[in-house]
Order: sequence, then structure tokens, then C-alpha cells
Amino acid sequence: MQLLNVLKRHIILIALSIASIFLYLIDYYILGNVRDIASSFIGNLAFLPVYVIFVTLMVEQTMRDREHQTIMRKLNMVIGVFFSEIGNTLLKELALCVESKGDLHAQLQVSGQWREADFKRALNWLQSHHFKVDGSGCDLQRLKELLVSRRNFMVGLLENQNLLEHEEFTDLLWAVFHLMEELDARKSFQNMPQSDIEHINGDINRAFGYLSREWVLYMKHLQLDYPYLFSLAVRLNPMLSHPDPLVY
Repeated sequence: MQLLNVLKRHIILIALSIASIFLYLIDYYILGNVRDIASSFIGNLAFLPVYVIFVTLMVEQTMRDREHQTIMRKLNMVIGVFFSEIGNTLLKELALCVESKGDLHAQLQVSGQWREADFKRALNWLQSHHFKVDGSGCDLQRLKELLVSRRNFMVGLLENQNLLEHEEFTDLLWAVFHLMEELDARKSFQNMPQSDIEHINGDINRAFGYLSREWVLYMKHLQLDYPYLFSLAVRLNPMLSHPDPLVY
């Protein structure tokens, strides 16, 4: 196979060389001036390095763009698996720990009518809003069991080299992983000192901040590239009081 490819390249080079000689012969036949032909040949030869540089840069940029698109496509698949396996459930559980849930649910009521401006508004609100977390509002034991049950899955995600292309999602995984370790390290959540409660609240706040922003970006990606998946994701929105997969 390799010998065949080498042979093909040689045939192409020979064919191009013959075509070039043939064209110069036509030029000589029409003009009959060897000096002009030689001058034109030397001039083209002088610009050959510039042509090579230009073509090389264009090809490299095109290949780089295609490689980046391929990596991002694979990464979006990984993000989709994350939200399917744990992200959506985790977002709903962490939202229970956030005070002023009404505002949160209202801002993240993603629907099929959302457009670019709506996603931008939601992201700006999440970025500027200071969430106040109260761990007593959620079941920390249930949260711990959820995270621990997905430990191997999240470890596998951290081993994915493609995640290096998405720093924000990597930060999300580390924040979630750290929260899991903190909860798993505690045998009981009864009679916790106030300082420890505030520490856990801070970990929940960090994980929820990363998770909510990535969820909005993921929903935006689905709407643009996979409308059929977006439709189901809207019906199963973790911010809905009663998510329902049925289409009415």
C-alpha cells in the first residue's frame, strides 16, 4: 500500500513536469523568444518560496481549524454524556440548596422560543448574581450518595485529554469532584459546627456556579446543532417543578 502511494506521487510529479515543459514549448512556439521565457521562468522561480510559505500557512490553518472542530465536537459529546449521567440531576439537587429559588427557576426556564439574546441574558444573570447557599435546604446525605455513585464516571472524564481544550468544563469537574470528596469524608451531617457548614456551603456554591453556566451553554449548543435533543432537554429541564418527557 505504501509503495502504491509512493508510485502515485511520482506519477503526479512526472505528469506535472511534463505539463510544465509542454506549456513552455507552446510559449516558445508562439513568442519564439528564449530570453523572455527564461526571464519569466526565473521570476516565477524567485517567487516560489513565497508561494510555498503562503500555501503551507493556509493548509496548516485549515487543518488546525478542522482539528479544533473535531475536538470540540467530541468534547460536546462528553459534556452531553455528563449531563445525561449526573449533570441534570446534580443541578436539580444543588438548586435546592440555593436561597431565592424562585428567581433562579424564572431565569433558567429555557424554552424552544429562546434565542441568542435569551441565552446571553441568562449567562449574564448567572455571572453577576451572588447566590446564597444554605445546605440545610437540601439533603446532603442524598447529595453525597449521588456523587459517590458516579465517582468512577467522573474519574473517567478527568482522564479525557480532550478536556484540556475546555478549561471551564474542567474547572466544573474539579469543583464537583472536590464537593464529592468533602461530603464523602463526613460520616454524618448532624451537629456540624457553623464553620464546617459554611465551608460546605462554599463548596456547593462553587460547584453550582460552574454547573449552571455550563448547563446554559450546553442547552444553547443543543438548540443550534441538535434540535431534537434540545426538545427533550427543554421538557426535562431540572429547573422545572415537574419535568415531563411527554409531548403535549
